[in-house]
Amino acid sequence: MKKIFLLLIFIVLTNSILAQTRSLVGYWQNWQDSQSPYIHLTQVDTTYNVIEVSFAVPQGGTTYNMSFTPDAVSQATLIAQIDSMKARGKKVVISIGGATAKVILHNATEMNTFVSSMTGIINTYHFDGIDIDLENSTSLTGGTIANPVDAPIINLIEGVKQLMTNFRNTHHKKMYLTMAPETAYVQGGMSGFGNIWGAYLPVVYALKDSIDILQVQLYNSGSMFGIDGRIYNQGTADFIIAMTEAVIHGFNTAGGQFPGLRADQVAVGLPACSSAAGAGSFIHPDTVQAAIKYLMGTGPKPGTYTRVSTYPTLRGMMTWSINWDNMTTCHTTRYEFAKNYARIFAPNSIGVTESNFAVSDFKLNQNYPNPFNPSTLITFEVKKSSFITIKLFDNLGKLVNTIISRNYSPGSYEINFNAGNLAGGTYYYRLTSGDYSETRKMILVK
Repeated sequence: MKKIFLLLIFIVLTNSILAQTRSLVGYWQNWQDSQSPYIHLTQVDTTYNVIEVSFAVPQGGTTYNMSFTPDAVSQATLIAQIDSMKARGKKVVISIGGATAKVILHNATEMNTFVSSMTGIINTYHFDGIDIDLENSTSLTGGTIANPVDAPIINLIEGVKQLMTNFRNTHHKKMYLTMAPETAYVQGGMSGFGNIWGAYLPVVYALKDSIDILQVQLYNSGSMFGIDGRIYNQGTADFIIAMTEAVIHGFNTAGGQFPGLRADQVAVGLPACSSAAGAGSFIHPDTVQAAIKYLMGTGPKPGTYTRVSTYPTLRGMMTWSINWDNMTTCHTTRYEFAKNYARIFAPNSIGVTESNFAVSDFKLNQNYPNPFNPSTLITFEVKKSSFITIKLFDNLGKLVNTIISRNYSPGSYEINFNAGNLAGGTYYYRLTSGDYSETRKMILVK
């Protein structure tokens, strides 16, 4: 009996860890765009739990003195919105660079300015950390993955380490760190090690123990070698599988062995739709789902690439961008990328089923935190004016409490539910409106 009990504890803890580590990462555009318009941070679909604010860029005439200015709201408003998102359990980080801005630290003086300016931005806006999204900013002239010789790469590594130290000293916790390199800078190291090819690998290697998520951009990539020595083309299931397995399994380069990262550090980076990236980069949601399920060992082989292993703890997905995902011109329905993430990953989480994510006029989200004691946040979305009830049931299906029962206008809503008067255990909360109902599981721990 003792062995069975310990096994059950292990399974519960393992499932809990998996649920906690899943991430849907989205870039949020801090500017007006006619094709993917600005949306307020607090209006972002609640499925996104890591939001990367784009971008902090160097001030004019420098490649190192970083600045960030809200485009559509005041500084105070954006800070309040960031605080609101963090209170909902989201990670909000500031992304550095982007496609056009060069961030290059030529010497120690420039590195120190980079660190001080980024520390100021992080502290001013209450960011949880940074995302390194440098394109056209890193280049190799020699050295190896473990021992780079190029000053900009060495200074970038040291600068990020100093940022992490500053963050811990001020906030007494780890700085959240993500990276979004293009494939040439990472997996491209298999075909060459010099110039842009493999140029991110020394940075990833040096910071591997601190990276929360590596989300290589599997778009605008062309074709790349897999670890099997074969070439795979972007826009296919094979490309997702081969490129993702490469950064987990590791691979050889002319600059030495890249040992790979843990699967829970790796997310699959894809465009929200064909309009959000270059031609040939977009992959249909069904193909994405098939590729990721094969990687995790929960689905059949969808193409020609044969995986070396399975990766059930794969971190999740990333997209450029939340703004694009919000557009009906990007999809037939809003937030198709987010819904596809939920179809793939949410069934592994507590109390979520495939039916929860059908296109609907309503959406009931998983409470946060879960498990909880004694308060938790319940959020839901209404697309048309409706009479809504949310009722709480115990594990035997007995009605315990009616949490809400009234009319709601279209919008996103949150309820701070306090279960201080209830016994610990498993409960179910159900949103009902007319013939529609959706149920989620919550666990009260006392």
